[in-house]
Amino acid sequence: MGLSQQIIEGNRTALGQGITLLESTLPEHEKQAQDLITSCLPHSGNSIRIGVTGVPGVGKSTFIESFGKLLTSQGMKVAVLAIDPTSKRTHGSILGDKSRMHELAADEYAFIRPSPTSGTLGGVANKTRESIILCEAAGFEIILIETVGVGQSETTVSNLVDFFLLLMLAGAGDELQGIKRGIMELADALIITKADGDNLQKSKNAALEYKSALHLFPPMKNGWTPQVSTCSALENTGIDEICDTITTYDSQMNASGWKMKNREKQNIYCLHERIKEELGIKKYKSFLSEGKIKVLEKELKDGKTIYQLLNSF
Repeated sequence: MGLSQQIIEGNRTALGQGITLLESTLPEHEKQAQDLITSCLPHSGNSIRIGVTGVPGVGKSTFIESFGKLLTSQGMKVAVLAIDPTSKRTHGSILGDKSRMHELAADEYAFIRPSPTSGTLGGVANKTRESIILCEAAGFEIILIETVGVGQSETTVSNLVDFFLLLMLAGAGDELQGIKRGIMELADALIITKADGDNLQKSKNAALEYKSALHLFPPMKNGWTPQVSTCSALENTGIDEICDTITTYDSQMNASGWKMKNREKQNIYCLHERIKEELGIKKYKSFLSEGKIKVLEKELKDGKTIYQLLNSF
């Protein structure tokens, strides 16, 4: 049985092997990775993709474990793609997310895969999009992408997900001064974490400040109003409400057709980025001026993969 068929049948070991193949930089693995994506692509797309971001120390891993356990307790299959920063000096990554989510890692309905950024900007790994496709083909209904927490440049993750969740801390200075417009405008929900003990009232106050501040932002094109709430992963409070918010959002976006349109837009964004990466800025600009990009975008919508389009040159 081939690797793609094993992944489609839900084999988690095969899924891990598939993602390793995607991340390989060996030339001989490139064609195998392309064939794997092509085989799995028709079985993908049936999930809610959720980006989880926030500054280091906000409790992303703790939140994801608590949130993931709630979902698996409801019988849902959850995949976590956790991105670790790569050292510029040693080119290595700690990849310690499984140890920080030990309960979720042991859950039969969960799959956790740490990946290095390998120098990619935007808080995500170079092959995150392809890894999402494999996870969906394996039957995972919720895909959580935990970013490295690098700040403003992390807006890249919004081009990969359906729902963008921004985690914030209360009591870490002036909350409103901490708002970064670029990333705040993309957030579908803003969660004040660690809302427990002495920090409970501070968290409630911070939530009120953020709610007021969000009114200054232009309305979202999809008609959604960003939600602000508090939670404590330690005491397991507020997690249910976040789950309900995401379910409501997904239902609304499916009903309006926005989810499909947004994913098409994301695929086109990825096509543009891959052309720049694989063929260079000069070639990309010539494609733009010649109108070739529009032709490629149409072929992408008609079912061709990005790999197939790039290999046609």
